Amino acid sequence: MTRTALYTGSFDPVTNGHIDVVRQACRAADRIVIAIGVHSSKTPIFSADERAELLRAVCEPILKAQGTALEVVTFNDLAVDAARRHGASLIVRGLRDGTDFDYEIQMASMNATMAPEVQTVFFAASPPVRPITATLVRQIAAMGGDVSAFVPDLVAKRLKDKFKRQ
Repeated sequence: MTRTALYTGSFDPVTNGHIDVVRQACRAADRIVIAIGVHSSKTPIFSADERAELLRAVCEPILKAQGTALEVVTFNDLAVDAARRHGASLIVRGLRDGTDFDYEIQMASMNATMAPEVQTVFFAASPPVRPITATLVRQIAAMGGDVSAFVPDLVAKRLKDKFKRQ
């Protein structure tokens, strides 16, 4: 039986922290569905298609090396509905600190009430990626800073190109 994990987020941009979670999730699942949240109230830097392309480019080699299948999708509804739709029995979440834990445990509890068949699994961020947030990466990149320590090389290049055009 294939164990499928759903990893949701905006991934705008995909960071080394996201990659850390994906790498850890490979140990818990045979198939990982990365679900990009698309919400009309948000104005992302990268389009959903660009984010999907970046996620595939940076995650596929990692998952392939581990023998884990990858699917990248978008969703605009509840994470538990996306999990059900994609046959996921796990929702994967990364934790950087206590603030993340407080928020994520509330979400996990709500999700467990709505979909008891879907379990939330938390992965603690590895020490080098704990301070990384996509919000900070966007701010640094927008101000012309070097984000290469926080994102994969391809993402750093795309961010530089994106802000050069603006």
